[in-house]
Amino acid sequence: MRTVNPEQHARRRAAILAAAAQEFAEKGLDGTSTASICRRAGIGSGTLFHYFPTKREIFHALFADDLEGGARARERALAAGDPRAGIDGLVDHLVADADDPLVPGLMAAALFQVNRDPEFARLLGEDEERTVETLTTLLGALADAGRPPAFPPERAARWIHHLVDAVFLSAGDDDFDADRARAELRTMVDWLLTGPDRTP
Repeated sequence: MRTVNPEQHARRRAAILAAAAQEFAEKGLDGTSTASICRRAGIGSGTLFHYFPTKREIFHALFADDLEGGARARERALAAGDPRAGIDGLVDHLVADADDPLVPGLMAAALFQVNRDPEFARLLGEDEERTVETLTTLLGALADAGRPPAFPPERAARWIHHLVDAVFLSAGDDDFDADRARAELRTMVDWLLTGPDRTP
């Protein structure tokens, strides 16, 4: 019986997803072929289909793997001793990849896929709700500690998530600067957490 080396399996899977990310970012889901992914990854089609039966499953896996990191970031945020530190850490995680050059293309591909793939839309939608719930919990803890945000916790959580989305939606702009966008996001989050008449 042939045994599977878990480390080799994980490395090859990661290489396939990295190649697919570049293809999807450049050509979108429809414009990408499994053959082009194989060429970029340096593998044969049999190897590709051993890991992912369809191109759609590759696309889903690419985003699902990223969402696993988000789940760990939410756990760390909730475990932080100070809810403000938890919020800051979670927001930092959410925009950490804003300077990835593949972001604009992958965002465009994801937005297109959401509108025609209910399973993919549910995958992203459920993750968004879990993030908003985590932010709401942390904002509620701030309010309970006498540090209420500018709006009720759930509304403030929604605004933070919208602002994070805006960073990625603007990543394709000609004048986009990830560091500047993250700094501006931090200023807006500070305002939501403290209100206009208080200091962070």
